[in-house]
Amino acid sequence: MIDNTIFKDKKAAYFTLGCKLNFAETSSISRLLEQNGFRKVRAGEKADICIINTCSVTELADKKSRQTIRKISRQHPGAFVVVTGCYAQLKPDTVAHIDDVDLVLGAEHKMDILNYLGNLTKKADGNIVSSKSSEIKTFAPSCSQDDRTRHFLKVQDGCDYFCSYCTIPFARGRSRNGAIESLVSQAREVAEKGGKEIVLTGVNIGDFGKSTGETFFDLVKALDTVEGIERYRISSIEPNLLTDEIIEYVAGSKRFAPHFHVPLQSGSDDVLRLMKRRYDTQLFRHKMETIKKFIPDAFIGIDLIVGVRGETDKFFNDAYKFVSSLPVSQLHVFTYSERPNTQALKIDYIVSPEEKHNRCKQMLALSEQKLKQFYFSQKGKIREVLFEQPRKGMPMHGFTDNYIRVELPAIPELINTIGKVKLSDIYNKAGDALCVERITQ
Repeated sequence: MIDNTIFKDKKAAYFTLGCKLNFAETSSISRLLEQNGFRKVRAGEKADICIINTCSVTELADKKSRQTIRKISRQHPGAFVVVTGCYAQLKPDTVAHIDDVDLVLGAEHKMDILNYLGNLTKKADGNIVSSKSSEIKTFAPSCSQDDRTRHFLKVQDGCDYFCSYCTIPFARGRSRNGAIESLVSQAREVAEKGGKEIVLTGVNIGDFGKSTGETFFDLVKALDTVEGIERYRISSIEPNLLTDEIIEYVAGSKRFAPHFHVPLQSGSDDVLRLMKRRYDTQLFRHKMETIKKFIPDAFIGIDLIVGVRGETDKFFNDAYKFVSSLPVSQLHVFTYSERPNTQALKIDYIVSPEEKHNRCKQMLALSEQKLKQFYFSQKGKIREVLFEQPRKGMPMHGFTDNYIRVELPAIPELINTIGKVKLSDIYNKAGDALCVERITQ
């Protein structure tokens, strides 16, 4: 039995690195602590406890995690420091030996945090509570709201794919998910609180159903019935799991946005084989063309990794030509970072740091070109926008259903409402949003 009276009015600070899934989980930890007496630290206060949810997707992410832990410890001297997340799962001993770290929680234990806090007494060395990746089996429901208007609903966790460059299965365990009934209930709660948009998050959400015998398509159809939610976005889905059936359904749905994010990783079949991906470029092209066939105005973002081991000049050139030919809207480009204990380390051909940088620049330039082409194709069209909370004295922003960021003068009564705008081809001063005309009739 936890004596939560010792936590009454203790001040907690939360820090999250990495993906939206991490943000959703930090939000759940925050609610758990606040239900047991903690309150969120206010500006200018020193926290009694700091929870740092880390990322480890690249070597740079590891470095940022270490820097954040040290920075937060300095900002809140004497605080009880808890580190969790992927870096804590993969490198618990390293984290435990960082000065001022008191508790390291692995993936299976992060939601049991109250059981390991004791009376918040600091220790000389960090206490490690962790399990092997094969023992990570719990699905912890999580839903968070960002600082604008949308909520992030965790529907799935873990991955069974073991791509040659990736440590996610070791950091988050095998694929598992919540039950559709529970997820629909969480969506209804969001609607009751006034939420208008939900982003479905997970590690490999298309693999949904391993725990419950259901399918991702079943989930999509069930969520589509929740009254009050105006929009759903599918955060990222593997091309081999994005069925034509799902695409056709989204095309006819009133709530699922015409917006897809699909990881390609490489446009070279040779590199895809080295990566141990579960599709080829022919299948990927079919998915992109199917989306555009049923939803011509859909926004399509794709993930790419450049400079992986084995990516020769020829393979990169093949990839560039393939990506250039795709009807996509934006590229999210990542430079390959070697991760310990991955199969990719056995591949002999190594791309130099200079060449990695050059390839990244080429793909980013291509992305900018494709994004402008997509925006130009939407000129003069009328789309629905979910208006966000503007900063004081600043214009109002929002995203169309097909993920075009727009800007217009601030009108407070429009916050968290959906309205129509006419799209232009005129960018704001920052160059990151279209200046649009609001349709009032």
